Amino acid sequence: MKKIFLTLSGLCLAIMMAAQTTSFNPGVTANGVTYALPRTVLRADVAAIKTEYVPGEFARYAERYLHLQGVGEDRTVKYSIQQIALNLEGVPDTLKAYTIKLKDKSVAPMVALSPSGIILGVNGGEQAQADSSIDDVFRLGKSTHHQLNSRAFFTEEILSATSTAKMAELTAAEIYEIRETRNALMRGQLDAMPQDGAAMRLVLERLNEQEAALNQLFTGYTDTTWISESYRIEPRYYEDVPKTVLFRFSQKLGFVDADDLAGTPYYISVKDQHSVVLPTEKEMAKRKIEGIVYNLPSQAQVEIMQGNNVLLSKTYPIAQFGTIDQLAPALFGKDATTRVTFHPATGGLLHLQQ
Repeated sequence: MKKIFLTLSGLCLAIMMAAQTTSFNPGVTANGVTYALPRTVLRADVAAIKTEYVPGEFARYAERYLHLQGVGEDRTVKYSIQQIALNLEGVPDTLKAYTIKLKDKSVAPMVALSPSGIILGVNGGEQAQADSSIDDVFRLGKSTHHQLNSRAFFTEEILSATSTAKMAELTAAEIYEIRETRNALMRGQLDAMPQDGAAMRLVLERLNEQEAALNQLFTGYTDTTWISESYRIEPRYYEDVPKTVLFRFSQKLGFVDADDLAGTPYYISVKDQHSVVLPTEKEMAKRKIEGIVYNLPSQAQVEIMQGNNVLLSKTYPIAQFGTIDQLAPALFGKDATTRVTFHPATGGLLHLQQ
């Protein structure tokens, strides 16, 4: 994440904080440094595989000439979900915007903000490694493409055939001839055997390549393509809505719009665990803001479900379910070297070093 470092020479944290009642303009202002605490957004990254079967040109003759049963003659496409990873992002909460008041005759602090104005750290603390244990690893697999250039191995006789049925018959005969040649080679029964092991391997590889390419004209091939989508939801209090549609997915169409009934709904549920005691409105009104404000996020149980199947269940800190606290101004006095790091998605305190 890119960071904006703000250093005000000859000034320092007093630190008198004032909540912003006007539009949020992060960065250096006439009064000091304005920043916001984040609201937590859940981002679900979903990976799926598109499996496409392409029938061979001679699929209808596979059983007749090669004695292969069950070979499909129609192109089919199927989608299947492979992974769902849940991660946290932060967006500025303009209702929690503050200005660090700065006074003369003291050491200048360095305040790091994200490009959107979320506070990340003070005095280089943001350089500490962030806690990524709450994030899921998300990786896409490698797509595969198996179409071979079968016609490169057509003989003149096959190319001269006047019907598809005749081409299939001649191609099957060529496949059988390749197999007989390979068997004779492995038994050492060819009139002209390769001179050494390396030449032997080269001839076998070439025969296998020819057979696979020609055989594909009957059996067809299957390609797999990895696709992904990301879905974001901002947790709120849902008294009468225990779950909401996160996305819809169809085995025939893949990812579809959330209101497209052709897709099966995948739901997300976010339940506050009330791990933080919230102050009353009276207590909040009496609270005097004198230090750097940060979030005390509350833990929430997050589940992603499809029908009755729970696909993902994990506890995450959510900023807007918690409350705020502050670091005392004494930590950032004239000669203080306090380094602080805040989580960019929750606004919680990650590291504090004096």
